[in-house]
Amino acid sequence: MHCPSLSLPGQAGQGRLRIEVADIFRAHGGAYQKTHALTAQQRKAMRAIETCRTAVLGGHLDVCPQCGDEQPSYNSCRNRHCPKCQSLQQAKWIEKRLDRLLPVPYFHVVFTVPRQLRLMAMHNRERFFNLLIEAAARTLLDLGEDPKRLGGLLAITAVLHTWTRDLQFHPHVHCVVSGGGLSPDGERWISAQCEGRYLFPRKVLSRLFSRKLLDAVTRAWRCGDLTCPGLSDPKSFARWKNELYDVAWVVYPKRPFGGPEQVFRYLGRYTHRVAISNQRLLSMDDSGVCFVTKGKKTATLPPETFIGRFLQHVLPPGFFKIRHFGLLAPANVNSKLQIARRLLQPPTPERHEVDTRALLALLVFLAAFQPNRQLPAGWTLRLLLLTGVDPRRCRNCGAFTVPEPLPRSPPPPAVLDSS
Repeated sequence: MHCPSLSLPGQAGQGRLRIEVADIFRAHGGAYQKTHALTAQQRKAMRAIETCRTAVLGGHLDVCPQCGDEQPSYNSCRNRHCPKCQSLQQAKWIEKRLDRLLPVPYFHVVFTVPRQLRLMAMHNRERFFNLLIEAAARTLLDLGEDPKRLGGLLAITAVLHTWTRDLQFHPHVHCVVSGGGLSPDGERWISAQCEGRYLFPRKVLSRLFSRKLLDAVTRAWRCGDLTCPGLSDPKSFARWKNELYDVAWVVYPKRPFGGPEQVFRYLGRYTHRVAISNQRLLSMDDSGVCFVTKGKKTATLPPETFIGRFLQHVLPPGFFKIRHFGLLAPANVNSKLQIARRLLQPPTPERHEVDTRALLALLVFLAAFQPNRQLPAGWTLRLLLLTGVDPRRCRNCGAFTVPEPLPRSPPPPAVLDSS
């Protein structure tokens, strides 16, 4: 299968048809479900992505009273695995956490697991993911509380990802960590003495993390909470565990962010990311799906393989992939975090002032442009600030449109068969 040039994805309207995950599901999802057993969550994700922003979910028709233009706007599925439904949720999530950011350097640490653990993770997804996130957070918290390292309580946000760039199963945790912590007595802020490099040494992180995760896995296996093919008896489990002590555990402690602004840009990229975005898809036909992996590299997978790899990243129902620890833990947000903020005594962030002025100027402009019109609010305002597009205006002449409801269309047979 020929894969198009990489210059095409960013050149809208220059010959490349836009491909979406939904198109792949509609074309090949029915055949895939006939030969593969899916969980209820995977079927739900497929149905949501297939019908997102289509007539199946209903919507409204934006009618322009001036030029007569009509544009349908269909409802979103809001499924957290849908590539088209994350931007506004991401912006809303960041808004809520704006006041929890401390005026200190922040570090990025990535915890990965050896390939020998991935089979166990696949067979015990929710339980293993919980153990993985807890082990990563506990590693950072213990090192932070160690007087020889820091001696304070860190602020940590952890985000679980389960994929590589080519959609292979590879669970790992991204952590954003404050460059300092609150002293045990709550009377002073202790800054990390790392000279702008890494919060903690790589080898120390790796060794402590591997010990914590293996200890947690061992306890869970002995209690019957974890199962894995080939590990049904104590002897086989002991051999498997000893092998894991001998392999390299990769932990990436990265250099600090340049400031709070970079932390938010990072969180915006990682917190609501799905396995693959539509922008990375290049082409699709019956023989394969071609997509960008890393840099200028591409991969081509048979449609069945692509769908299978995508669906293995559907999370268990009710699972929280974003979690907060230390000063950001729910029990400390209104107590210890506020103490840390008072100790640091930050000035009003310049970003807030600029954003406020820009927002006020925008609202004043809109009010002056058409004073009798209601100002944008909620998701409409967020979309306007994110993209500069006001969904209430006509795309041709800029006049305010009048919404008219659209009836829902029945789902296609392939979707009905998957329920």
